[in-house]
Amino acid sequence: MTEYQRWCSQKLEDPDLTAELQEIAGNEEEINDRFYRSLAFGTAGLRGVLGVGTNRMNIYTVGQATQGLANYLNAHVTGRRPSVAIAYDSRIKSDVFSKESACVLAANGITAYLYPWLSPTPTLSFAVRYLHTDAGINVTASHNPAKYNGYKVYGSDGCQITAQMADDVQREIDHTDLFADIRKMDYDEAVKEGLIVTIPDEVQDAFLDAVYAQRILNEPCDNLHVVYTPLNGTGRVCCTRIMERLGVAKVDVVPEQEWPDGNFPTCPFPNPEIKEALQKGLELCEKTGADLLIATDPDCDRCGIAVRAGDGFRLMSGNEVGVLLLNFIAGAKLEQGRLPKNPVAVTTIVSTDMVDPVAEHYGIEMHRVLTGFKYIGDQIAMLEEKGEEDRFLLGFEESYGYLSGGYVRDKDAVDATMLICEMASWYKKKGMSLYDAIEDLYKTYGYYKNGLLNFGFEGEDGMMKMQKIMDSLRENAPASIAEIPVVGWSDYEKSVRSDAGNESPIDLPKSNVLEYRLENGCKVIVRPSGTEPKIKIYLSAKGKDEAESDALITALEEAGKALISERQA
Repeated sequence: MTEYQRWCSQKLEDPDLTAELQEIAGNEEEINDRFYRSLAFGTAGLRGVLGVGTNRMNIYTVGQATQGLANYLNAHVTGRRPSVAIAYDSRIKSDVFSKESACVLAANGITAYLYPWLSPTPTLSFAVRYLHTDAGINVTASHNPAKYNGYKVYGSDGCQITAQMADDVQREIDHTDLFADIRKMDYDEAVKEGLIVTIPDEVQDAFLDAVYAQRILNEPCDNLHVVYTPLNGTGRVCCTRIMERLGVAKVDVVPEQEWPDGNFPTCPFPNPEIKEALQKGLELCEKTGADLLIATDPDCDRCGIAVRAGDGFRLMSGNEVGVLLLNFIAGAKLEQGRLPKNPVAVTTIVSTDMVDPVAEHYGIEMHRVLTGFKYIGDQIAMLEEKGEEDRFLLGFEESYGYLSGGYVRDKDAVDATMLICEMASWYKKKGMSLYDAIEDLYKTYGYYKNGLLNFGFEGEDGMMKMQKIMDSLRENAPASIAEIPVVGWSDYEKSVRSDAGNESPIDLPKSNVLEYRLENGCKVIVRPSGTEPKIKIYLSAKGKDEAESDALITALEEAGKALISERQA
């Protein structure tokens, strides 16, 4: 309440914030939710609901984070002026927050390179590397609903920042008052002084050249009809340009979702994992007779697809697309005689086990890392340091993120769009759809199925409940799940793996993740989301056929719900 009253005493620059302060006057619950804590700054930066208060995304919390970053850079970059690249997406106030960040950096003597238009997340990672900046800022909340926005920070390598850098910046933020201590320069003056510089068109052109250089086939995709939707986000320009360069025969863009709109009027959850977000695209596919639907999320780092299956369309999961892409890239390169010696692919601990037999078939070295594409980026960097970047075939997450080259250090839906078009064209020339292709892989390697449960925990009480649930699972591990005995577990926070009572260390960074391996080969993984107030449970099963796999996933879903509800009591 003291902090609320302090905000009320300020002459706020944003009239929307002043109006909100007046609207919540006298409502203790609403006031508490906005002021009970400050947004935490982590490896994913900031993310939160737009609005007034320390627990909201606004020009003051963004300014405070940027001042913290500026303090960090000025302390760590010596002998020259630091620089930062900045991008933003189509969300409400993204353009405002990007300019605010640039003005704070300029006031601290740091050159800010600012994209003049909204840009996909991978173009920010690319700009950091292309312009050799010391850091990057991307104003985005990815695929969250319209009420959210966020602020991601990247290191000089183009990866999202390390845990150590996040902790160091958080310490600077902790010592920065969001009214008294934020330095800010007038935008026009900063431009005049050369402290805010517009990123030129050549950077986007170079990015598209780098994506196109990752193509697999040496022939046009002139047999393909695609429906594409950017979900009112940033993907339209880059994705349509890359499909044009590929020679895709016909591309129809979903008109209701073609142009940037942070309100996302036709898809309240602009997430390519969700069928409702793809509904307009599916309707256009039916109308036009397209081969497939490609959807990119608002910041164009995730990519989802729906493929023709009989008389209708079937949505593909992120795991299925990852397996298909790995098989396509390896298979096509093998046909061409271009499969590198000792090839490498990277995925996460929560992604499908189906990649393992596919990788084994092609002699691919499969690496598994923690959730978060920065860890996949780290694997690419290690190969690059050894001069072996050509060994890298693909990195993917089950959450619809893919990358096939080292030109960026983040998932890239522009690259994914290109690869999926090539893959669909390649299979079509063999007389197969992508639905036929995944069914063929299931018949070859087994019916692997995956499921995902999300449990939301809003507000202060929600954060406490999440911690209580994780503590309870850690202290009292289940002996069985879905009446199937647990035969092994991994605690990634304690870096310990146990199989049949024999413990061994886990050689990965610490993370609040628990994994349970069941007697029948099923697997259950529990982790709090790094970007949203929710606990996620990842389910993995393999049956002798599709029906058995589906039944196992259904049983695990019920058991997962019980696992959480029991520990909330």
